[in-house]
Amino acid sequence: MEYLLIEYADPQGVLDPIALRYRLRNNPIVPRWVERVRLAQQQYEIDDPRRFYGFGTDQTAQALLSINKCIDLINSFEPILDRQLADIGDQDTLNYLHSIFERYHGLLDKQTDSFWNRAPEQVRKALADLNIAVHRCESVIRGRPPSHVVTWFGLPKDHVLKDEDYAWVEHTWQPGTVFLNYCEIGKTLEELADDQDEYIGADAFRPFRHYSADFVVNFGSRTARQATARHAIMYAYYQQHRAKFAPWQACYTNGKLPLADLEGELDLDAVASRQMVQSVKLI
Repeated sequence: MEYLLIEYADPQGVLDPIALRYRLRNNPIVPRWVERVRLAQQQYEIDDPRRFYGFGTDQTAQALLSINKCIDLINSFEPILDRQLADIGDQDTLNYLHSIFERYHGLLDKQTDSFWNRAPEQVRKALADLNIAVHRCESVIRGRPPSHVVTWFGLPKDHVLKDEDYAWVEHTWQPGTVFLNYCEIGKTLEELADDQDEYIGADAFRPFRHYSADFVVNFGSRTARQATARHAIMYAYYQQHRAKFAPWQACYTNGKLPLADLEGELDLDAVASRQMVQSVKLI
């Protein structure tokens, strides 16, 4: 087994699908991730095959509609949200909505007797979709490069990275790099610095520790200069709030862990017109 093969389809069914092949990296994280993917595929469908971001299409109306639909559905079961979102640039409300997801979903190890366990399946899905929609809004307003995320939400997130895994973290990349996706319930130091979040609880700061089958394909690049600028933003936030944090080295696990690299040329227009993952295969 050497490759991750992803088939992309046109949601409208007009264009023929295309398949992109990503060569797996030779690092100790990849075999453990492959095991998680195989287990996920035995039990679950991909959560949302249309989790594409940053392709220049107007996602504003879609994001607003999705968030407010989730709010209405959740409140129909139990009125826990007292806001709607009128503007995707309203970071304060986005932070509030994300805190609701954290509080009522529960952290990875704190779901006993929670709202999540009492809620029917459609409300659970709305709460999970609320989290996704918040991140979609943030992606739009920050102009993030094109990417897509593949997750299997139902797979237990009970595997933890080893200390030596962080030696493989990368802070720069080329288009078409596949990375392990953050699957914690909470926010990293980088997200806290971006969001200036005043709602998040102390226990919801979560460095990248747990991993799953979930992955992200980055179709943009990041240079050393851009990585240095991100580091400076994070470090400044850490210094301003250091009483809330562990030592810097324990918090700064927010790079990306690489899994695979695209083979061949990237035709971004072809992907942009096929923003739906039709299949994921390991070959």
